[in-house]
Amino acid sequence: MFVITADQIDSRHDRDRAGEMIAELSIRYGAGFTLPPDQTSGDEIQVMIADAQITLDAILLLHRSGYWSIGLGIGGVRTPLAASTRQASGAAFIAARKAVTRAKKADAHVAIDMQPEEASVLTADQVEALLAMLLLLRERRSSEGWEAVDLLEQGLRQVDIAAALGISTAAVSQRVKATEFRVEQTARPAIVRLLENLDLSSSETDTPA
Repeated sequence: MFVITADQIDSRHDRDRAGEMIAELSIRYGAGFTLPPDQTSGDEIQVMIADAQITLDAILLLHRSGYWSIGLGIGGVRTPLAASTRQASGAAFIAARKAVTRAKKADAHVAIDMQPEEASVLTADQVEALLAMLLLLRERRSSEGWEAVDLLEQGLRQVDIAAALGISTAAVSQRVKATEFRVEQTARPAIVRLLENLDLSSSETDTPA
């Protein structure tokens, strides 16, 4: 199981953004959550997810907003499940708490922890490093680059994007190239697979709570 604990960055000098982020997460990925996302203590969000792809997508959404330190915990959860995410517990929640504490000091504001930590193809730390590289790559994008990438992800062709933005197809191509979008598209399935492997490894070694 995957648990994301996200803590709002510099919340003392900003408004509470948890409610609107929970709403956006629910609209985009609500059907994929094991339990609905919750606001836990103060400005913190907690999400429980069984699917690695949705887990990565949720992390990318949180990171792109620029307002969150993101801890991903991988491990078992106590069953039967509680009525809400904030009431749930288990190894994945402990791991997420450890991860978000480290994420606050990390360059990419993301960290991964796995409980119990056992040998796998890659360790949680190694997968975390790969995820951080992807997030830092995305962080370099300009608003114009994001504009083009968002339209690409909606299925538009570059010629259609050019028409929509009122620029040449060559300009669209340059924007897309500068975003390293193709690199991201190649990396994302690999990271999803690695997260699945960590989850499987954790499930195989976890003992019932």
